[in-house]
Amino acid sequence: MASITELRDTLVSLPSPPDDGSGRAVFERLDELRVVRNVLDHQIAVHIALLDAYGAAARAGSTTRSWLIEMGMPPAVACRGVRIAGGLASLPKLADCAADGYLSAECVDAVVRGIASIDKRSPAGLSDDDRQVFETKLLTQVFSGATPAEINDHARSMAVRVAATDPDAVAAGDDASLNSVHARVTEEGRVAITADVTAVIGEKFLSMIDERSCPRPEPDGAEDRRSVGERRAEGLELLLDQAAIGAAMTAAGAPRTQVLVTIPADGADPARLPWVGAVTESTARRLSCDGGVAEIVLDAEGVPLQMGTTKRLFPHHLRQAIIVRDQCCVKCGAPAAHTQVHHLVHWADGGPTDLDNGCLLCQRCHTQVHHHGWQVVMGPDRHPWLTPPVDIDPRRLPRPAYNRRTMRLDDALV
Repeated sequence: MASITELRDTLVSLPSPPDDGSGRAVFERLDELRVVRNVLDHQIAVHIALLDAYGAAARAGSTTRSWLIEMGMPPAVACRGVRIAGGLASLPKLADCAADGYLSAECVDAVVRGIASIDKRSPAGLSDDDRQVFETKLLTQVFSGATPAEINDHARSMAVRVAATDPDAVAAGDDASLNSVHARVTEEGRVAITADVTAVIGEKFLSMIDERSCPRPEPDGAEDRRSVGERRAEGLELLLDQAAIGAAMTAAGAPRTQVLVTIPADGADPARLPWVGAVTESTARRLSCDGGVAEIVLDAEGVPLQMGTTKRLFPHHLRQAIIVRDQCCVKCGAPAAHTQVHHLVHWADGGPTDLDNGCLLCQRCHTQVHHHGWQVVMGPDRHPWLTPPVDIDPRRLPRPAYNRRTMRLDDALV
């Protein structure tokens, strides 16, 4: 068997293929090199797994990832290698396909991350049989020509369906407690911004940035010379300028960002947003509480069966009336300008859009009502009352809205 050094020397001195003018020989050579690269990437993952199993890095007070970076691997490649090495042991079909050079490291990594995401969202964790089923489904996507991003999206859809079997679970894409936005001033005097937000916030951001960062021709008629990143940065500045102008206006009756939701008619797959992809049922329902929602029902082939008209829920006059009554978020007292109007009886369940079926909730409290067991009902006094979950109040005694927080239930009944 040839040594790795001999293989390296062979590749280093590899002559160019003959030029027949068609480029076919070069194309075939590239395809062969692609397979060789896939095999090498797999062998790197296998040897990373061996190194990790020996525990040498841990005994030296370091990590396998750190050793790989010190060896010369870029951090992202080292992280991917460690991730693949840890996942292949429980995914034999994927390992076999990767060993034969059929799969790129990027696709292997997408499957490994997809299975990990599904396992994390499963209430009891994946059994070996379930893992094999999902592994086969994702491999089918790979061999159908799906890109790593499409594989990730397909895995996320499966994870949403798995998570739906646990009524008490809050999907990571819906969990507002994980949200974070960080900004720091760099040494060059610039501002670096990073964010990790829910699917809904991300969808709004991506939709609004995309609308404001479309390429435009140069003055001489040439194509837009700005990169995608530059266009998005200018779109962000435009969005901030527009928000600053709008902040001086009354926005009590303004509709929220319109969101397009596609819903499979058979209900087998989750609803989807154009940018974010699959979302949970609770997210789709919450979106319709306060905004223009265009719903498209699709058949099994992805063809629209029915397209509902945009529903502008709680128009200006109703929002104003609810603001007069509630004054602020009924749960925490956030200013009315920071609130949305929540349907007490959900619109999808036949709840009317009227004064007695709406209340003000800020984004955080709105999420708690939809995901964490809080309930809001309209009391006999025609004011909202909140019922906490059992873990907060075992008796679940109703509480008045924030602007009437000194009242008691018997006062309202009187």
